[in-house]
Amino acid sequence: MHDSLPTAARAALLGLAVGDALGVPVEFLSRVARRQDPVTGMRAYGTHRQPAGTWSDDSSLTFCLAETLAQPGGRNGMPDLVDFAQRSINWLYQSYWTATGETFDVGNATRTAIGRLQRGIEPIKAGPNSESDNGNGALMRILPLAFHEIWRAENLDLSAAWALTEAVASVTHGHPRSTLGCFLYLLVARGLLVGLAPAEAYHQARAEGYNWLQTFAKGPIFYEWPKYGAVLHGTLPDRPESAISSSGYVVDTLEAALWCLLRHDTYAATVLAAVNLGDDTDTTGAVAGGLAGLAYGEAAIPAEWLAVLARRADVEDLAARLAQPS
Repeated sequence: MHDSLPTAARAALLGLAVGDALGVPVEFLSRVARRQDPVTGMRAYGTHRQPAGTWSDDSSLTFCLAETLAQPGGRNGMPDLVDFAQRSINWLYQSYWTATGETFDVGNATRTAIGRLQRGIEPIKAGPNSESDNGNGALMRILPLAFHEIWRAENLDLSAAWALTEAVASVTHGHPRSTLGCFLYLLVARGLLVGLAPAEAYHQARAEGYNWLQTFAKGPIFYEWPKYGAVLHGTLPDRPESAISSSGYVVDTLEAALWCLLRHDTYAATVLAAVNLGDDTDTTGAVAGGLAGLAYGEAAIPAEWLAVLARRADVEDLAARLAQPS
């Protein structure tokens, strides 16, 4: 556990990047393949032919958002989404905040959105917003918002938290289902950030999320909550692995990450379980890894994994800036 915001920020960003890097070499390979050859530590090359410790778009865009939030005033009110948009453009086209100077593994909706941003479309209108545009590309990068003053307020204003999350998610993913996945994830992260155990953070998050959706949510938002029924009704932890999908769909990724967090009691066990579900291994590992970092702290991340993590010092510096008072 951590006892300060800088400690928590380091644990979150490092935890996410390590989970991502564990999954990069085996991305797109099946669960059957992982059962035959389970990931037990950092690997080199594989799917994307990258050195051990290389993280992907999940971490890159997380770090782009963290950079925006780390700017003066970035964690007060609405972040500068034009700044985030430019950083995202620079990532895709100029390899900004990449692990090894190479941009790889770009989601379809994210690529489309960044193309729109480059053409001058307003950030909150850039993300594709059809039902088929609900990949996990907003969820994978949303964790830094847990350090925004709205999400850290002692008395959380759920409507303000929703509005903030929707704006940031919509830069790449404009459908309310993607926002809801990010919103529920941040509710869990908030609980972990104040020191709740994973099960406690999950149960608090689902109660808060369900009550808000039933009481205040209107229109398209309200009709999206059944898609997350397993999360909101508390049945997720009891599901067998066969009922957990690890695809690139936002609902699947949130369910898989939370299932791993709730079924294991260490950082390493959580992220290895996430990666060994197969398929979208880097994103499931990143989403689970960020929460597990918050839950167990940086000291729980195996030293041998951190030792090979690309740009570790840069990530640690970013975490320190993210946690500075605005």
